[in-house]
Amino acid sequence: MRLTLAIAAITLAAGTAIAQEAPPPPPPPPPTPATTIVPQDWRAVPAENLLVIDTTKGRIIVELTPEIAPLHVERIRLLARNGFYDGIVWHRVIDAFMAQTGDPLGNGEGQSAYPDLKAEFTYRRGPQSAFAPMAEPTGARLGFHNALPVQTQPDAVMATTADNKVHGWGLYCPGVAGMARDEGNDTANSQFFIMRQAYPALDKRYTIWGATVVGLDVVRSLQVGDGDNGMMAAAQPDRMIRVRVASDLPEAERPSVQVLSPDSPRFRTLIEETRALRGADFSACDVALPVQVTGG
Repeated sequence: MRLTLAIAAITLAAGTAIAQEAPPPPPPPPPTPATTIVPQDWRAVPAENLLVIDTTKGRIIVELTPEIAPLHVERIRLLARNGFYDGIVWHRVIDAFMAQTGDPLGNGEGQSAYPDLKAEFTYRRGPQSAFAPMAEPTGARLGFHNALPVQTQPDAVMATTADNKVHGWGLYCPGVAGMARDEGNDTANSQFFIMRQAYPALDKRYTIWGATVVGLDVVRSLQVGDGDNGMMAAAQPDRMIRVRVASDLPEAERPSVQVLSPDSPRFRTLIEETRALRGADFSACDVALPVQVTGG
């Protein structure tokens, strides 16, 4: 049943306690330091990789990650271009956790008519892959793939693999977009969720297909479910009014998004400033990349 998709898709990863009680909210990330960002520090996001989600609470813009999850990004683009998501409710929202949508039935049991997708929980990172390191704990590298926080094996492991690449995976930080699924790994279809807070128990269990670059405040403002497991009972859910790939929008309606480039000196400064503010509690989820939007 697709009710399993809506409920088990999250609770299986994080433990059954989530079904009864949402996790306590973590402390908010430190504010982004106000050091001046010069023009060359910005990275322009291709319009083909921007998903524009207009909701009853405002606009959310997600940067798609086709290098991380090509099958799921292809599905999201296809459904958006078909108008599939227009009018669909956020049927399951848990405060301090995530907001879930993408079910045409609105009750957690629906999906698109397309086949389920093969899981893309991890990806292969090579020497030429987009990756900006931020920390190197023993046996791992933490950094960013564009706007998405990721963890990978160390570069030294590349010399021992047949394809000269290492395993990497996205981290479920605030704003990260993942695909809901049924009990089987290869059962994601059209339902997805966006994180309201960090929840690392989901890492490598649910395919990540993007990271919110605009509108995390909107995600956090969506109506919270008043029923079991964050489902809507008497509460009136918020809706997605229109969902489009930015490149498909008329030029006059198309937002232009720039994100701080992980390759810039300002990114390195931001990492060090955030590390100094957070101390031993520092993590990839504490780093909020500055964004600027024009047009649209």
